[in-house]
Amino acid sequence: MPENILNRLHRRGRAMNKQQRTALAGVSVLGAAAIALSAVPAHTGTVDTGATAAAAAPVQYDGSAVKTIKGTLTDQLATDTVKLDTIEAHKQADAKKTTEVRAEQATSRSAQRLPMQTVAAKTYANSLDGWIRHSLDIMHSKGIPGSYSGLHRNIIRESSGNPMAINNWDINAINGIPSKGLLQVIQPTFNTYHVTGTSWNIYDPVANITAAANYAAHRYGSIDNVNSAY
Repeated sequence: MPENILNRLHRRGRAMNKQQRTALAGVSVLGAAAIALSAVPAHTGTVDTGATAAAAAPVQYDGSAVKTIKGTLTDQLATDTVKLDTIEAHKQADAKKTTEVRAEQATSRSAQRLPMQTVAAKTYANSLDGWIRHSLDIMHSKGIPGSYSGLHRNIIRESSGNPMAINNWDINAINGIPSKGLLQVIQPTFNTYHVTGTSWNIYDPVANITAAANYAAHRYGSIDNVNSAY
């Protein structure tokens, strides 16, 4: 009896058609799917495919490369700044050195330059000797010939060294133009041979001597050549 039941079940199992086997396979798949859904966290509403999950996942950036780039740029800028500061410092140092060198050169030139000496104006004694010497200096500056002895000799003969001497008795006096001064010069002669830089006063000793010497140089070649009235 039992053997007959087993045989029947076996035959029934063999007799299971293709459609029934397909249904059983579907049940198995649904069961596996149910198990998979039960493993998903409760807060997840949907199940994404692999591509969707990859797109939604937050991107993790490696900050090390950015830090390196930033550090490199900062270092480069800092290096350039240091270089510019160094160049500027060199320029300032060179300018300072140039200024110091110029100052030293100016000081050296000042030290080498001889101190200026104030030359006092030459003075002459208010005497016959001083008048003659003063006249000689003016004569020499104007190219008028004459010597101390030539002037002195003629002055003593004509006026005895009196600058206010006047001749009121010779022919010139008779004609109204008396001879005057140290070298007894008449007014027209004095005016004609007056030497620039001297007084226009015929009684002025230096002006009188210089005008008379100028007249003698033109007429006799030099006052030294005059040994009598002229």
